[in-house]
Amino acid sequence: MKKIIVLGAGYGGILTAKRLEKTFRKREDVEVTIIDKNTYHAMLTELHEVAAERVPREAVRIDLDKIFAKRNIEVVHDEILEIDFEQKKLTGKVGEYSYDYLVLATGSKPTFFNTPGADENALTLWTYADSLRINNHIHKMFQLATSELDPDKRKAMLNFVVIGTGFTGVEMVGELAEWKGRLCQTYNIDPDDVGIHVVDMLPKVLPIFDDVLSDKAEAYLKKMGVQIHLSSAITAVNEDSIEMKGREPLLTKTAIWAAGIEGSDLMEGISLEKVARNRVKTDKYLRSLDHEDVFVVGDNIFYVPEGAERPVPQMVENAEISHEVVSHNIASTLDGKEMVEFKPEFHGAMVSIGGRYGVAELNTKNRKFHVSGFPAMFVKHFVNIMYFMKICGINKVWSYLLHEIFHVDDRRSFVGGFFSKRSPNFFLVPLRVFLGIKWLLSGLDKFGNVWEDPNKIFLLPSKMVDATAAASEALEGALSVTPLPVPEFIWKTGDWFMNLFFYNADGSFNALAPVFQTFMVVAEILVGLALIAGLFTLLAGLGSLALSLLIYVSGNAAPEMLWYMVAGLAVMVGSGSTFGLDYWVLPWLSDRWKKLTLVRRWYLFTDRPRGY
Repeated sequence: MKKIIVLGAGYGGILTAKRLEKTFRKREDVEVTIIDKNTYHAMLTELHEVAAERVPREAVRIDLDKIFAKRNIEVVHDEILEIDFEQKKLTGKVGEYSYDYLVLATGSKPTFFNTPGADENALTLWTYADSLRINNHIHKMFQLATSELDPDKRKAMLNFVVIGTGFTGVEMVGELAEWKGRLCQTYNIDPDDVGIHVVDMLPKVLPIFDDVLSDKAEAYLKKMGVQIHLSSAITAVNEDSIEMKGREPLLTKTAIWAAGIEGSDLMEGISLEKVARNRVKTDKYLRSLDHEDVFVVGDNIFYVPEGAERPVPQMVENAEISHEVVSHNIASTLDGKEMVEFKPEFHGAMVSIGGRYGVAELNTKNRKFHVSGFPAMFVKHFVNIMYFMKICGINKVWSYLLHEIFHVDDRRSFVGGFFSKRSPNFFLVPLRVFLGIKWLLSGLDKFGNVWEDPNKIFLLPSKMVDATAAASEALEGALSVTPLPVPEFIWKTGDWFMNLFFYNADGSFNALAPVFQTFMVVAEILVGLALIAGLFTLLAGLGSLALSLLIYVSGNAAPEMLWYMVAGLAVMVGSGSTFGLDYWVLPWLSDRWKKLTLVRRWYLFTDRPRGY
């Protein structure tokens, strides 16, 4: 038995563990284990959204048991304290673990560059717990400010400072500026009393980007009311102020540190060759230079690719690229095959400044593209969705869309509030029931004819020559109404379809015609009953729309069929959850659906929304 341990459930660790499990799923001689001190995987690049309350707390975390459900991988909840590379053994707070191959994916932690008071007084934004701590702290400051009479103390409470203008700092300060209005309204604070600041010793915002994007980001932050302090080295972080070289101290009780990272605590103590703040030096196969059975992914890598001047960056894309190389090379080592070299090609980076605006740099082999605003935010969300598909499939993608587009407050989304579902569902109940009654009565009216003689066809035209015109004349004569006009290309398509399925060569009806007619009548009754009862309203709404369109294409549609179509769309989502059976049936079915092995393995389920 060969034991492979992935240490750390961050971006690189999760992807590596999933790839290894997939590779060795059918092999009984390989055992894959992932170890992390947390029971969940947190999306570190989205923590600012929880800290500033743009999304709910559960939006940025996924339980490891969900990610690895029904997979041949052992998930261990433990904090590793020591690694013995000679004995190939990990020692944790809970137990000891031996390995044949080890993947280091422990990630990073904030570094304070020996700034006095920073470790003690600054808030960090690097873990899920950090985001909750910042959120609670900001609420506390606003609450205290409502009753504070001392002007200096109150100013310190309402000054919020982010230290660092890199990705994390800009995203955090952008969220704060966007959240400010809601906080002021909640706590009855004058917005002019609240200060949002960002500070950095460097001379530009987002220094990794070209000037065109840096300037756009800076301009947007200023438009949001953020006060930007560049070329301002932090000399101390105090309990109620920060000190900057050559500048007056800035009163604040909220200093959020986002000015740099270093290797995790564990990386600091292990006996491997490290450089650049505890990053492990690797060879071109991403193996440690000291031990060929130790591989490294993500932020822990220090490797300068051939032809490059700098080591690979500590960013999510590096984790996504490196995990493929590590997984392949471990499998190749086990099977005695040739390993592949790590030759990363990075495609750029995206930064959101609040929920509505962003900047992005996209790289191809021959050109670099700069985008901002809606296109940049679209790219960021698209990249996130692609990542979520890899780790938790449809389940996480759906919840991500809910949090980022459909359940947003204060229009804090790149599509504004246009798709935000906030209207009460009970207003749709009368429309749903009325539409159901109309379909039920229509179906029952036709059912007698079908029951009396199923072979008597009355829903399909009897002649194929200008069938739509013939049907229209019949409808106009029977109801004294002018049917809805059907474009020529549509009725010709319908004409071809009916010739193919319902008519013999001599123009008479074939055996499928009465079956289809019976199906249509029964479908009208079933759709009507489902809408009245509020049962499976999504399917019933789709059925209503499909029936309406079929009747329209046939040329038999009276003008009132237009509202059938519109009403079918309106009642599809949510109308059965109020005064309908969907309120009880869908949660019951959802709970049982999620227990199926195939469903858990492929994440073919959605989590019940809050309030259900």
